[in-house]
Amino acid sequence: MTTAVLDGDAQRPSRRVLVLNGPNLGRLGRRQPEIYGSTTYDDLVALCVRWGEELGLDVEVHQTNWEGALLDRLNAAADHETPVVLNAGAWTHYSYALYDACAQLTAPLVEVHISAPSQRAEGFRHTSVVTPHAVRVIEGQGIDGYRQALETIAGS
Repeated sequence: MTTAVLDGDAQRPSRRVLVLNGPNLGRLGRRQPEIYGSTTYDDLVALCVRWGEELGLDVEVHQTNWEGALLDRLNAAADHETPVVLNAGAWTHYSYALYDACAQLTAPLVEVHISAPSQRAEGFRHTSVVTPHAVRVIEGQGIDGYRQALETIAGS
């Protein structure tokens, strides 16, 4: 367990949290800014780390376009009982391997989406294989949804 120093000398335990992002999220700020906004992926990483520090969380942020790499991280989170904030991108809607990986998590899982998939025109986006395993789903809040997800984890 790591510790975070607050107010100069007061200490409290820091809780490790994984923020996992799926396909195309590394292109934030360039890909469909009218839907996903102008915040870049690097900005998102810095914000998540900063928000985590403010909440006493040790945040690790990862993005992959390879489903197996995401599953490996979820499996490790299950093994270490690590809370997860997950934006699985398009895999959210159809990956049964993702469903199975999320099912094994025992620490809190918060599903987050920058847009609101349930309100989008494409019908395939209305289904989530993650939702049955999540303690909370945050959608349509833009990048701030990640802050809300970290607050949920910090309060659990």
